[in-house]
This record gives sequence, structure tokens and C-alpha cells, in this order.
Amino acid sequence: MNRPIIIGIAGGSASGKSSIAKKIMETYEGTTSVRIIRQDDYYKDQSDKPMEERVKTNYDHPFAFDNELLLKQISELIAGRSIDKPTYDYVHHTRSDVTERCDPCDVLILEGLFVLEDARIRSILDIKIFVDTDADVRFIRRLLRDVQERGRTLDSVVNQYMTTVRDMHEQFVEPSKRHADVIIPEGGSNVVAIDLLITKINSIIRRTEG
Repeated sequence: MNRPIIIGIAGGSASGKSSIAKKIMETYEGTTSVRIIRQDDYYKDQSDKPMEERVKTNYDHPFAFDNELLLKQISELIAGRSIDKPTYDYVHHTRSDVTERCDPCDVLILEGLFVLEDARIRSILDIKIFVDTDADVRFIRRLLRDVQERGRTLDSVVNQYMTTVRDMHEQFVEPSKRHADVIIPEGGSNVVAIDLLITKINSIIRRTEG
């Protein structure tokens, strides 16, 4: 198997990173092996901490992620070896006991807040994407997602946004946009940008196969 094409998708919380990753995956479903790796699954394990300490963690700072494990597992996939990827329990604020078996693939999509912030991760990316969505839209999406899917209260989401999310975005996420090859406004609803991106992926696939 050839080295997989690695696509990094970064952007603010609820900017539409996952939507773009899913649309790319749908395009190649049944024709090639596509895998999505979410940086969120590599939040550091906090099982040794009581819940009152876990909720105080700044989850929007790069230090909250175990990028060493992420890079190690991506290296395994590049080498053609399967991995047991961690998953994260958002209700209990720690790494889950459940792992996900991931086999080597042709196209690897890595999406997360700090995919372009870490130079080590950037160095292995073939295509670097930043999803640029207005702050008010991102906040509304995050509010709905965290309440409906992650068991959070409205007050906790608002408090987290005001105390850490907004500042961390300005300090770490937004500056990483300068490293992007492609900037996609509004996320998954930008059909033209996604079509252009898929065209680029196709050209890389043809070049590697040739």
C-alpha cells in the first residue's frame, strides 16, 4: 500500500470541520479506503482525577491533547499497520474504555482544533485546510451540539465559551489559519470549495497511483 494522502482540517469549535470531513468521505465511499481521525478523541486521559478537577480543565488549549499518541498512531497507519484508536467520553470528561480499530487507508482525514497549530502535525499533511466560520454561527452550533449530544447544560456551555473557548480561539486556532493551503468559509455548506478540494484530492491520487 502507498503512503496515504493525509488531509488536515482545522478551524474553530463547531466551524464545520466534521461536516467537510464527512462530505469528502462520502465522495470516496466504495471506491477507496478513507479514514477520519478526530483530534478530539486524543484528549488526555483524566481517569485519575475526580470529576470536580476534570471540569476545570481547559479543553480548548493545545495542552489538553495527547498529540504524542496521535502522531505515534498516525505513523503506524502510514507504515501500513492497524491501530486501536482511543475514544473520548464527553459526559465524564475523560478517555473512554472503548477503542476503535482503524486499518491502514488510502486517504486519511485528520480534523481538529489544533491540526494546523502543531508543527509536527503540519509536517505530515499533504493538504492543509482551515474552516473559517463567523463566531456567532460557531457559538450557536456549539451550544446546540453540546446540549443535545454531549449532555451539557446551557449555563455550562455559555460559561465555557466566555472563560476559555473564545480566548483560546483567538490565541491558538485563528493564527493557525496562516498555515492553510485552502480556506473554506462556512464549512460543509460551501459546495464549490468542497468540489474544488475533491478535485485536488483526485489529482493527488492519480499522481500517486501513476
